[in-house]
This record gives sequence, C-alpha cells and structure tokens, in this order.
Amino acid sequence: MVLSSSLLSELRLLRQQFIKERTLWIPSIEMVRICCGLGASTYDMAPARTVSDSLRADPTLPFRRTKNGRFALDFASRHLRRLEPQPFILTAAEDFVRHDSGQVRKFEDVDAPLQYNLVLHALFRFKAFMINGVDIKHHPGLDYTSTRSVCTLFHVRTVTDVRQGMLGQPALEGVHSDGVDFTMTTLLGHQNTRGDSAETFLHSPQERNSIAWNETAPAFLVGKVQHVDFLDTLLICDHERKHSVSPVWSVDESNAALRDMLVFFTRKPVVEGHVSYPYDSFREHERLPLTIELV
Repeated sequence: MVLSSSLLSELRLLRQQFIKERTLWIPSIEMVRICCGLGASTYDMAPARTVSDSLRADPTLPFRRTKNGRFALDFASRHLRRLEPQPFILTAAEDFVRHDSGQVRKFEDVDAPLQYNLVLHALFRFKAFMINGVDIKHHPGLDYTSTRSVCTLFHVRTVTDVRQGMLGQPALEGVHSDGVDFTMTTLLGHQNTRGDSAETFLHSPQERNSIAWNETAPAFLVGKVQHVDFLDTLLICDHERKHSVSPVWSVDESNAALRDMLVFFTRKPVVEGHVSYPYDSFREHERLPLTIELV
C-alpha cells in the first residue's frame, strides 16, 4: 500500500515518539484522518460506531460483552491474514492477576461486520507500521527470530447497570500487563458514562500487580489518558509499561452505561513450553478469510 508523502512523514514522527516514550496517544481527530489515509473512508465510520450491539456474553465477566479474533502480521510479506479461532489464556506469570488467570477461555468469534470494515483494516495498518522493527524488552517464551506476530483482537463492551447491581470495570484485574509485546486500545463509543469514567493510568514496571487503580503509588505513575471520542487510541509497549483503568460510572442510573472498545494484543509466536503454545496455530480461518496489505 502506497501512502501520501505527508501521511508517511506524520506516521514516521509518531513512530519516533513511540520509540522514545514507549507509549503513544492519538486523539480522535488525528486518528480519523490517519485511518482515512490508510484506506478507510467516512462511509465506514458510522457502521464502526454501532457494530458493538452484536456482542455476546463474556465467558467469565458478567459486566462485559465480547468477541475476539486472531490475525497474523507477516512483516516479511507485508500482509495480515485472519487465523482460525483458538482458546485464550493469560497467567499471573505474565503480570495478569485475576480470578480467571490461567483459565482457558473461549470467546465468540469476531464476525463479518467488524472484520470487513475498512476502519479496522486501517487500524491494523497503523499498528503494524508503529511496531515493526521496534526494539523492546523481550518476554520469555516468545520467538523473536520470527518475522510474524500474532494479533489477538478483542471487541469489548463494558456495561454498568445500577439497577442490576452491576459495575463495569474495564480492568477488574487492577494494575496489569497483557502478556504481549504491544497493546493498542481504540474507542468505538460510549453511552450514559460519567465524565470521570474509564481513565487509563500508565505505570512503571515497579508498580505492584493487581492493586486497584486508586491504590497505586504516585511515584510509579508515568501517564494518564482517557478515551472519550471515536477512535481515541493508545499504544503501549506492554512489557515496559503496566496500566490500570477506573470503572465505568453511569450518569443516569435508571439506564445502563456502555463503553465499546477494540483492544489489539500483539506478540511474537510462542515457543514450546509456553502456556499458550497449544493455542497458537497459524492456520487460516475457513469461514471468514481475510488478507489485507500492510504499509
């Protein structure tokens, strides 16, 4: 895919900033323009805002609706492909401490309305451009000689419903990492959420895992952002920055509060002996094939 010289220059500057700071925040107005330069159009934006209405119950969290999908980023051929569905597992050893740590979870499949939306394709292209060749702290058990990476996409709706005694927590696990090389989070929309909802706090690796967002040490806080507008996006070097997120609170407690996100976990393939090794195939998805060209 060939980019305009102005967009290419902008992406290079953002990439340099990401390499320096190990996190990158791209506000909505900038991200919409970037996505349009990476193949999306304004006609793709409206369906992306409403695609979360089809989400299903999460396997372990009652306040969440989810689907997920696996994709292969091949940096040698500069293509992304959809991979077959596999179970998902994260452990306490990967800085993810929660009641379902180490549990094999099975999610509903990301389906056609999201997969074939060109906004998603543009987001994949953006992330691939930002992370390709970036030198990072290595996770144990990952194959850093590979030219491929696995991107697990989570499509998530967090729900707070006071009528049901349900408080939606985007990060019930408290301070954590996601066991991957790079995490990217993008807002699709929200309804009936208080202005102080879902603030994301960035912490240095010294912060203690699993403590609540409001119990952390100021000395280890390295940043704070809040996804408010469509396509607000945060990119993190996951093994070098921990993060936590405050709950979703309702404005009108007689109605549910909703927050819809795309979360992109990207890491190198695992080697034999890693807990995810049985679930790390590179076979293509038979029902929903997809191949897109990267930048």
